[in-house]
Amino acid sequence: MRITESCAACLYDKQAHITQDSAYLSEIRNIIDSRNENDTSPYLVYLFNKVYEKHFGQKPPYREIKKKYNDLVLSMEESLRTRIEASEDPFITAFMFARIGNYIDFGAMNQVDEETFLHLFDEAALREEDTAVMLSFVKQCRDAQRFLLIADNCGEIVLDKLFLEQMNRKFPQIKMSVLVRGGEALNDATREDTEYVGIHKAAEVIDNGLPVGGTIYDMLPEYAKEAVDQADVILAKGQGNYESLSGQGRHIFYSFLCKCELFTSRFHVPKLTGIFVEE
Repeated sequence: MRITESCAACLYDKQAHITQDSAYLSEIRNIIDSRNENDTSPYLVYLFNKVYEKHFGQKPPYREIKKKYNDLVLSMEESLRTRIEASEDPFITAFMFARIGNYIDFGAMNQVDEETFLHLFDEAALREEDTAVMLSFVKQCRDAQRFLLIADNCGEIVLDKLFLEQMNRKFPQIKMSVLVRGGEALNDATREDTEYVGIHKAAEVIDNGLPVGGTIYDMLPEYAKEAVDQADVILAKGQGNYESLSGQGRHIFYSFLCKCELFTSRFHVPKLTGIFVEE
């Protein structure tokens, strides 16, 4: 997904919010201004992090934030599972709840508010546009042997686990896999996080080998490329995965909340609208 000028300005402003060090910001500006047309926001942020480490050392870890939101959603797990099971369509409800989890994003959001997050569960619904995509998704899963969930954030992965439980019930023939980050990238989920929340019990976990807040195919290790190439159905969660994977000719379903102007304008929806699209 091409970086617009407004997106480039936002990327720079986020770095300027971290520090006003002129030498650092000069390098950031150079990266932005010399970007290729196919570069994506997750890739540029990956480059920013390398510059940050050169100037200041390792960034403060998100370990405590990740644990906080994993623990928050784990504390809700049983009540949410009960709501899912009691709903008219547990599969659809689990999908909507998993999409709500995409709110917990410390990259796109200036502030993650717990009250807003909890309130989203009371408003969960599929848009009319989502329904046609869901019909296609279900149809393809019926004939699939391999399903790949490309995960995004901590906290969100607890809800992904509940969705995978419903996937396993509805499509027992499918081998389920989850692709996570291969290193620390904001509050994105890693293999360690999947083990903490127990999603590894519902699906095979694969990491992408990289501390990148997206999925950049050309940078993936061979085993991760194989997981992408061999999957019959792929569901990629979050804006970062959409930015880094869309427009490359792959058949992928995307699920996320629109959390910034780039996405609200692209899909012509209000902020925090849930999107489900098939490319």
